[in-house]
Amino acid sequence: MERNRTSGYIKLLSVTSSIISIYIIIQLFAFSAEPAKNTNTTLPNKKYYSIHSLDIPDNLTFAGESVPVDKHWVKESIDRELLVNTYWQSQTVLFIKRCNRYFPIIEPILKEQGIPDDFKYLAVIESGLMPRSVSPAGAAGIWQFMKSTAIEYGLEVNTQVDERYHLEKATIAACKYFKKSYATYNNWTLVAASYNAGKNGINKQLKKQKATDYYNLLLGEETGRYVYRIIALKEILSSPDKYGFYVKDKDLYPTIDIQKINVNSSIDNIADFASNYGLSYKEFKDLNPWLRDNTLTNSRQKEYQISLPSQSKLNNNTIAGTNIEEINNSGSLNKELKLKNQNLSH
Repeated sequence: MERNRTSGYIKLLSVTSSIISIYIIIQLFAFSAEPAKNTNTTLPNKKYYSIHSLDIPDNLTFAGESVPVDKHWVKESIDRELLVNTYWQSQTVLFIKRCNRYFPIIEPILKEQGIPDDFKYLAVIESGLMPRSVSPAGAAGIWQFMKSTAIEYGLEVNTQVDERYHLEKATIAACKYFKKSYATYNNWTLVAASYNAGKNGINKQLKKQKATDYYNLLLGEETGRYVYRIIALKEILSSPDKYGFYVKDKDLYPTIDIQKINVNSSIDNIADFASNYGLSYKEFKDLNPWLRDNTLTNSRQKEYQISLPSQSKLNNNTIAGTNIEEINNSGSLNKELKLKNQNLSH
């Protein structure tokens, strides 16, 4: 009886196993068959977007100095930075937009100071043209000055006033650095490199490697890419459509039409001061990021220029008990107003 029952179980298991095996084989054939072709698949239109290698121009220059693209390492370094900045589209579009706002401020200062116009691109790679930019090391402003260097080149830096964030003054300070560095190297490319690595760092490598120019120096990653990034951004920002960037005029960040007032006394409350001109605290600080606190203690009666939107409605007689005198300045695009002998306490 037990033997017959066991035999029955074996037969049942054998039949079940056979059925399962057949099912598995059928499924394998079904899923290994060639998939049906989708005749509706369309390829992306290359007219609108494509990723491809870039041609390296043969006649690249920086500050009037030729870039030796005949050297393979120079060509490949330029290639890297062109590719990175061409295909990091969002960042480069922002650069194009910001250039429209800040280059008109930077360019005339460079010209007046005798610095090649190409140095404006150095500001782009330093900060992305973001006025409040601060590096992990503490370099600040569009020109990314360290505190000690800023003070060395004439900028005021303290808890209430930090002129590293004052674009005009910081640009003049950067020009002082460039001129002093050029007196050492007589070469603008090395001047640019020294802005990143410091003159001592560049001098040390020139001596160690017995080199005379940037392109034949073996440098660390950051400084080794630094000048190439400037050159690549100069190329792209000078001819954006060549690299596939089309930014409408209406999408460019506009220059802000401003007027300036001269202040030679303390401001007890900047929020109140801004409010007197119909400005929010944020709008006022956006125009004057170098004012770092909500007060300005000015016991020495130093004269500061404060920026206001040109459309501000000023009381031509008094503001908070302060006399206002217009100053004619036909040589300036900005209307200047002078607040005389004021005490802006609120």
